[in-house]
Amino acid sequence: MGTPDFAVPSLDALVKNGFPVKAVVTAPDKPAGRGLRLQQSPVKEYAQKKGIPVLQPKNLKDPHFLNKLRDLDADLFVVVAFRILPPEVFRIPPKGSINLHAALLPQYRGAAPINWAIINGERVTGVTTFFIDKQVDTGHIIFQDSVGIGEDETAGELHDKLMKVGASLILETVIAVENGSIVESPQPEVEELKKAPKIFPEQCRIDFTMPVDQAYNFIRGLSPVPGAWFEFEDKRMKVYRTEKEKKKHTQEPGEILSDDRTYFKLIFPDGFLNVTELQVEGKRRMTVEEWLRGRR
Repeated sequence: MGTPDFAVPSLDALVKNGFPVKAVVTAPDKPAGRGLRLQQSPVKEYAQKKGIPVLQPKNLKDPHFLNKLRDLDADLFVVVAFRILPPEVFRIPPKGSINLHAALLPQYRGAAPINWAIINGERVTGVTTFFIDKQVDTGHIIFQDSVGIGEDETAGELHDKLMKVGASLILETVIAVENGSIVESPQPEVEELKKAPKIFPEQCRIDFTMPVDQAYNFIRGLSPVPGAWFEFEDKRMKVYRTEKEKKKHTQEPGEILSDDRTYFKLIFPDGFLNVTELQVEGKRRMTVEEWLRGRR
């Protein structure tokens, strides 16, 4: 069960290692682009290439869908980047339902663990497999694998790294389930529990009163999706990459420094962020030099 690109390597790992995937459950096709043509999920596209049956329920509690799941007679449900499963679904298979989460649980439970880890300035994150239960991301842990976060790494780059590590962990977990060698453990109690709720576009506005370190992490934690932004010349400007410059200055936070040819700096109380990649509303993503050259 999965929908986006993040889920495809995990499915591919199972298929390539000979596990009989009886079906794929993914999101319904959605209208996309200017022509609003129906677009299939990456998981569906992969499944169709491999001849795997595809189920696309709108309602996970629909009796017709639940009967189809039971008729599959699957031993195990494997969930990667999908919706929250109701008990009617995750209790069907005799060996349970496992999930891959892109964080080291119990930290960063929620829909956007990759983004929040970078926004919060973490230097280490990882992936966790666990058995699904009633509460979201709280089930017993099976395996975990840690991954370092580079100082300049964006959410998109970390996503791709965790996607590959996660696929290996899913394979390891399914093999352990098959062998009966799993030793699951409850999630540990921690004093400070960091959450990872879904991020909406209005939350992505850059706050120029932030310290420059925090702003730097905020921008790379939202790059490329959903994208940190601010308003410039009455248009929304998304910022994808910056270079950090911590220094004392007398400039007003929120103002811009630029020579209109090579640099475009955002001013914060304790330094500057030199924008290197951006996207102005209605335009494509480009380097700051390309954008400055195209300006009148």
